[in-house]
Amino acid sequence: MIRFLKNAIQTVFLFSILVSSFTYSHSQNNDTVILKKLLIYKFDMKKEIAPPIWRSTKIALEEAVEKKADIVLIEMSTYGGMLESADSIRTKILNSPIPVFVFIHHNAASAGALIAIACDSIYMSTGSSIGAATVVDQAGQVVPDKYQSYMRAMMRSTAEANGRDPNIAQAMVDPRIKIDGVIDSGFVLTFTASEALKFGFCEGIAENTKEVLSLAGIQDYEIIEQEIKPMDKIINFLISPVVSGILIMVIIGGIYFELQTPGIGFPSIAAVVAALMYFAPLYLQGLADHWEILVFIIGIVLIAVEIFAIPGFGVAGITGIVFVVAGLTLSLIDNIGFDFTPVNFNKIISSFFLVIISIFISIVASFFITKSLFSRNKLFGSLALETVQNAADGYSTSDAEYAVMIGRTGIAHSILRPAGKVKIGDDVFDATAITGYIEQGDKIEVVKYETGQLFVRKIEN
Repeated sequence: MIRFLKNAIQTVFLFSILVSSFTYSHSQNNDTVILKKLLIYKFDMKKEIAPPIWRSTKIALEEAVEKKADIVLIEMSTYGGMLESADSIRTKILNSPIPVFVFIHHNAASAGALIAIACDSIYMSTGSSIGAATVVDQAGQVVPDKYQSYMRAMMRSTAEANGRDPNIAQAMVDPRIKIDGVIDSGFVLTFTASEALKFGFCEGIAENTKEVLSLAGIQDYEIIEQEIKPMDKIINFLISPVVSGILIMVIIGGIYFELQTPGIGFPSIAAVVAALMYFAPLYLQGLADHWEILVFIIGIVLIAVEIFAIPGFGVAGITGIVFVVAGLTLSLIDNIGFDFTPVNFNKIISSFFLVIISIFISIVASFFITKSLFSRNKLFGSLALETVQNAADGYSTSDAEYAVMIGRTGIAHSILRPAGKVKIGDDVFDATAITGYIEQGDKIEVVKYETGQLFVRKIEN
């Protein structure tokens, strides 16, 4: 009954468009009737369902409204993708003031099936399929039932919204569901074009856009296709999960390498550029807000203060790490200010793990790259001291020379936090502050010598 009412409403809507498209121009001798063409806005969905596709869909539907299109037509061929992106697209389509048709040209699997069911009308080409919407992880393994339950609910509610059988929709997710004459238990449901037509999940079988519109009863029309601008292509590339993860690794890796070298050099420049490339597209897309970027910057400042100004690693450093992770994560989430009500919890979790995993890989990779670069590589190895200086090769130390320096005084040649350099007489030595840190120029006294290192204390005036 719901399906019948939906079709009736859609028929009335199309009829009203046709009627309203007649304009009359009168002349002295005759009346001329001019039929206005229907405006069809068409765009493709032929890649993995991910943030770039969500962004393109959002732009397309908004542009269709601006151009006063009568119908939106999606040409789809996808094996699925990220659930949170599919949910965002589904919601946008369900709330569209313009009827949305989808032409499945080959595949509408997994997340693609959810999006297709959200459309007002579904058309399929011969040999295409729709279904197999079980939620899996990156390795293709089926995830726990709580995720399947959420997907089943979305499939049911989406099917109900468009007058389609909700039991069939959730059978595309859950192999335990049995529907007489449709699917036996133990298998996830996937429809061919003819099966989808038989069970109400397809309005017709067509081979191209012209046949789709003909089946919909539309003869006189004009098609406008989405044109993705170069800047949009760049933004779509940068916001993809893989690229976002790489940029996070460059940011963290740049900071790590900068801490290993004095002054400001290439690592810090790389980190700044990566941060701009990470946050700029997310800001333009409306995901990253001012305060989320500020949280990230404050985190970096706190970490720097902990490393360069405060001895040890405590509250400031830990807070800085939390702020950095929070800033990177929140920038990936489509929240409005401090309101996280409309945000899918799965999106928060996936964004958090993307950031954590990227940071972990970056730190581990940076450590091994540093070790390999300076310890094994002949080109860069000359920039660092040899890891082993054997006495047999002519290397030696003079413990007696250092031992007699206990009690001598000098000045801090650099800041000791707690390690640094001190000047005693005309010579400069590596030294470590016994407690706290010592500012450059402060008077010091050598208090002990241990394992090739002078230990000093600040002489109070």
